[in-house]
Amino acid sequence: MRTILAFLFLFFFFFASAQQLDANIDALNQQLAELARQRQELESQLENLKLQRIQRDLKAIGLPSEDYILHSAMALEYAEAYEQARWVAHIILPDIITGSVGRTNDFRPDPMVATGSAVEADYFLKYMKADSTYDYDGFGYDRGHLAPSADFRWSEKALSESYFYSNMSPQLDVFNREGWAELESLIRGYVFRNPASQLYVVTGPILREGLPVIERGVNKVSIPEYFFKVVLDRQQGRGVGFILPHRQVDEPLETFAVTIDEVEQRTGLDFFNLLPEAEEATLEGHLDKAAWIPELAGGDVEPIYPPSLPPGHFNSVQAKLYMGKGEEVTVCGTVVGTHRSRSGNAWLNIDKQFPNQPFSVFIRKKDLPNFSYVPDQYLLSREVCFTGKVENFNGTPTMNVEMEEAVRVGAPEK
Repeated sequence: MRTILAFLFLFFFFFASAQQLDANIDALNQQLAELARQRQELESQLENLKLQRIQRDLKAIGLPSEDYILHSAMALEYAEAYEQARWVAHIILPDIITGSVGRTNDFRPDPMVATGSAVEADYFLKYMKADSTYDYDGFGYDRGHLAPSADFRWSEKALSESYFYSNMSPQLDVFNREGWAELESLIRGYVFRNPASQLYVVTGPILREGLPVIERGVNKVSIPEYFFKVVLDRQQGRGVGFILPHRQVDEPLETFAVTIDEVEQRTGLDFFNLLPEAEEATLEGHLDKAAWIPELAGGDVEPIYPPSLPPGHFNSVQAKLYMGKGEEVTVCGTVVGTHRSRSGNAWLNIDKQFPNQPFSVFIRKKDLPNFSYVPDQYLLSREVCFTGKVENFNGTPTMNVEMEEAVRVGAPEK
């Protein structure tokens, strides 16, 4: 009997212990769920406060006009005659470094444009097929973001609003997906390199009367010839502007970097006009390209401005135009990097370091005695003109130089 009682005691003891364990686990899971709910609520409150701060800061620094629409994280002036924004202003927060919101692709008309914004049928038509998929009839232009969606990847609400058609402008695919996208990435990259800074950005098309339009679109959206972007970092005391032609961009981005003052002259807009006068003059009139384009800080240089070259001379970017043509041309630039191959050939990279060089020169080992100097040592950091045929070497315009007479050291005289 005692044995049976002992057994029953142990059974109920372990049963009760097991029930208590389950109850404890359930209780902790409920606490974790409540903490997760509280965290989500606090994160939502924090996001809303940051959006309010963005609106405050945009207005405080001075928007280009008083007639604007203010969304959660961007402001814009809609140009009804052109069916797109004249400018869009937004702020890039350091939060993009850890932000993880992906593309929403929820393109839609802007409900705050009183006259009605552009719509999907301004860019393409679509027809549902029997299998419930769509056929698309495009008009030849991307819906190009002015304020990029990736600049808002810390906020689902702000990112979604970047897909309003008021934030779109017709862009050629080779422009939107290459040169323009590269510029957007360059500016976001600045935040990664300077994580204590928030950037004020204003973007837009350069609009004028007589621009061509998308004829097949319902609202006849104008097609810009140029796009601009101005960027300000008040913490570091820096500003930069860019004006890009609406075409395939083969030149390095620094080619299009200008002062903010120059963008104001081209657009007629007055950016950051509520800054103290002295600060505004300094930030908008000074340009340090190397602060914005890290390759320049690493030793790269700008290609020579083509109009400054004499007839028959071309810069490193233009060399591509003569690649494989079989004719002799003269290409000028700065030797920013050199190296010797395993076989002893001397390689010279012009204007940009390997592997981003727009033009290279190589001198075979057997031809090095034809020079009175060691080319890869003497020519480094010098401005040089090379004459010869431009060939395609793994996609890079490259010239083989055999004699010292094909090399002229020093800036060419026009």
